[in-house]
Amino acid sequence: MSPGLEAVRASVEAAAPEPINGVILINGADLKPEPIRWLWPGWLALGKLHILAGAPGEGKTTIAMEMAATVTAGGHWPDGTQCEPGNVLIWSGEDDPADTLLPRLLAAGADRTRCSFVSGTLIKGEVQSFDPARDMGALEEQARVIGGVKLLIVDPVVSAVRGDSHKNTEVRRALQPVVDLASRIDAAAVGITHFSKAGAGADPASRVVGSIAFAAVARVVLVAAKVRNENGEDRRVLARGKSNIGPDEGGFEYSIEQVEPSPGIVASRIAWGQSVAGTARQLLAEADEQRRGATAKGEAESFLRDRLIAPMPVNALMREAAEAGHAWHTIRRAADSLRVVRRKGGLKEGWYWELPEDAQKPPKVPTQNDGHLRQKLGTFGESGDEAGCSPAAHRAVPNGGCSEEVL
Repeated sequence: MSPGLEAVRASVEAAAPEPINGVILINGADLKPEPIRWLWPGWLALGKLHILAGAPGEGKTTIAMEMAATVTAGGHWPDGTQCEPGNVLIWSGEDDPADTLLPRLLAAGADRTRCSFVSGTLIKGEVQSFDPARDMGALEEQARVIGGVKLLIVDPVVSAVRGDSHKNTEVRRALQPVVDLASRIDAAAVGITHFSKAGAGADPASRVVGSIAFAAVARVVLVAAKVRNENGEDRRVLARGKSNIGPDEGGFEYSIEQVEPSPGIVASRIAWGQSVAGTARQLLAEADEQRRGATAKGEAESFLRDRLIAPMPVNALMREAAEAGHAWHTIRRAADSLRVVRRKGGLKEGWYWELPEDAQKPPKVPTQNDGHLRQKLGTFGESGDEAGCSPAAHRAVPNGGCSEEVL
């Protein structure tokens, strides 16, 4: 380099300011207020992350495919609003696109030409699994080539987390590329996940499996739950469990249908029903209460079958039910199911409960010509009444006698 050029370079470097490091502030006067732009008004927002959560078997993936079909076909949402047609990106780590996802999309009326599936990444000529920490930039390039991508589905959303999905910091760090991608390509991102087994009755957002960061980072949490109506029929509901950008209550009933979108191909699809009022917490509380009620009733029926081998005073039954942890109203419902007979013991006696005759017959015991077992049954009688007490009394006393308590 000549002395003249060196002098010029030194002069330029001396005049150029050094890079400044520091916090960047934006004054409110320099910002222009912008409304939330919705793909599905009140439910799916463009440029935002959403979580679709629920217990296993509630059709979450089928719901997501129904959403994708609505977007690709420019169809109508459950509330009647029409969707502007757009393209969809689907990244699934659980279901095969050919035999599961595409059939569901076709069953829902999707335009298959607008659906693209993330199947892997090509690195140095070799196909490798898609890694969000490494490949999100490449996915963004493909999305821009496709153009008009309005919906991004990640199933399950935990696939985006390479670290510990129960650690808040790691989940936030892992989800940020998904959030950024949704924002840059102006698409609604929907991550699918499960509810944890614990936490019944709690706030739906806190029941998302893994770190609470999944629900915290998402702007909207959608909840799929199943309850039973008075006729014992399934009643599934999609509701908003949380929304930082719009209404956070209300929902729609739905059912899952099996159809044949093409010969020999059977797939599930969503049939939307009427709208429902209430918060997701209220709807989930109803489902949890019904599940607990069904379990409690079954346990109460087993309790009554065991206790009512012989007529039993109601007062004693109430005492034993309480000791066993059964609520009396549950015992009464179980008694109605078993057609328990109520009768008065006498003028000075209380009420007695007993099983109907057809419920008192003991199950047949397969003897396989075991004469010893037959001899024992003949000695004591099938119901134990020759000893003057019930089989429960015999079981209660080791030597086969009757205790006064049981009598």
